[in-house]
Amino acid sequence: MPLEALTMIRERDNHGIPGIPVLLLLLALIAGAVYLLVEAIRAESLTLLFTAIPSLLLLALLLAGLFLVNPNESKVLQLFGKYAGTARVPGLRWANPFYSKRRVSVRVRNFESARLKVNDADGNPIEIAAVVVWRVVDTAEAIFEVDDYENYVHVQSEAALRNLATSYAYDAHDDAQKSLRGHTLEVADHLKREIQDRLAKAGVEVLEARISHLAYAPEIAAAMLQRQQAGAIIAARQRIVEGAVGMVEMALEMLSRKAIVSLDEERKATMVSNLLVVLCGERAAQPVLNTGSLYQ
Repeated sequence: MPLEALTMIRERDNHGIPGIPVLLLLLALIAGAVYLLVEAIRAESLTLLFTAIPSLLLLALLLAGLFLVNPNESKVLQLFGKYAGTARVPGLRWANPFYSKRRVSVRVRNFESARLKVNDADGNPIEIAAVVVWRVVDTAEAIFEVDDYENYVHVQSEAALRNLATSYAYDAHDDAQKSLRGHTLEVADHLKREIQDRLAKAGVEVLEARISHLAYAPEIAAAMLQRQQAGAIIAARQRIVEGAVGMVEMALEMLSRKAIVSLDEERKATMVSNLLVVLCGERAAQPVLNTGSLYQ
């Protein structure tokens, strides 16, 4: 077994005992000790006095063993620096009065990282931020394995986000390449795994991690916008040409099948050229009426 597994402190249950019965019992005993002290003073009895005063001090010490556990909260118990267990049962509890009790919230929490400026896989500077939803699942690891588990979550999450940003391009140039902008679900799943691997030793579970901000850095944003616009124009033109060629092919096939008109290769080429100009042009075509023969 690795040495690290032997030295890590794991959470174990130590819920103490129900606190309300203990409180009622201690209040009754305190009332009896106060009555005994009053009687000792009235009777001027040193024996009763030396019995009542230590009893009150002992009962006051036992009262210090009472502590409250709120819903979705835990108390980490330590005895002179040694881990004694974790109380998770909500309500009033009682445990050894010499235990120190440290509150640890096990509620679901989230935070949004700062906007980080990093280079993507293509070397382009981008701004990126993420929202991480997490909670503590092992209070002993959260308290004893890292110095400040909340700060640890923030720092390691931002480090994982930086590493993720360098693994993907901002935008894909083909369908086979995954990108930060085009594959949000895959990127979010990768980010969650990356953060969870870093936070596992702190007793933290990552419930969700998603990119909340993604943009090119200001110094290249204008140039990248022009490139995106050019890519969109090229893609649109490609789609228009594909559709136009299909329509021309369909028109020639229907003319031939229905024997509406017989065209030689030269007239077919002219017709294809005219149809492509009409279908692919940005402006509406100006019709020209031919009132003579087809070959004039």
